[in-house]
Amino acid sequence: MYKILVVDDEPMIQKFMEGFLSREGYLVKVWAGEKIHEVINEFNPDLVLLDIMMPGTDGFEVCKQIRKTNNIPIVFLSAKNDIMDRVLGLTLGADDFLAKPFDSEELLLRIRAILRRSTHSIIRENWEILRVADLIVDHKARTVTINGIVIELTPKEFDLLWLLASNPKQVFTREQIIYQVWNSDFYQGTAIVTMLIKRLREKIEPDEGSPIYIKTVRSVGYKFGL
Repeated sequence: MYKILVVDDEPMIQKFMEGFLSREGYLVKVWAGEKIHEVINEFNPDLVLLDIMMPGTDGFEVCKQIRKTNNIPIVFLSAKNDIMDRVLGLTLGADDFLAKPFDSEELLLRIRAILRRSTHSIIRENWEILRVADLIVDHKARTVTINGIVIELTPKEFDLLWLLASNPKQVFTREQIIYQVWNSDFYQGTAIVTMLIKRLREKIEPDEGSPIYIKTVRSVGYKFGL
């Protein structure tokens, strides 16, 4: 049985989500957002549904706290539906973003897709390690090292790097990257890809201004190569 942690301070939302997801066969725990590491360590969820607008520590900060120690899938559920909120949430390491009010069936489909994807990737690609010059990308451990130094990446930064590095001769458009990394063509606009590329280059390129790993193909997209 998959376990889902619902982080939301609204009692009506908590009650609805607990009842709805429990009826679909998930083990559900609701939480208001404080001391997030304690509840994650105790409950060990397979996925987190996270609200943004909460008193005290907001959802963006909770997401950052989780990502410091855990790669658990995170889905933002928020009344804030501005494109920059989406970009920020996904850049911080969330796996998906669904605006309130949302359709319950769409939420279920997204939950199932994320859980299926995270489980299958471990089984299908758990032996793959890529070495390019001083860069080593270990898919099983989901680690990246350069000259023996571990580079801390968010889950989506790692997924993007793996996509490009494991297909070194292929040029990916921004739309293809959105579909491959988020497994969705739902998002409007491609600003998230540009921002993710920039953040990834800041972490792995010796000189961000003259990248050697992640190349820009003008008017098309990006590819990996030396």
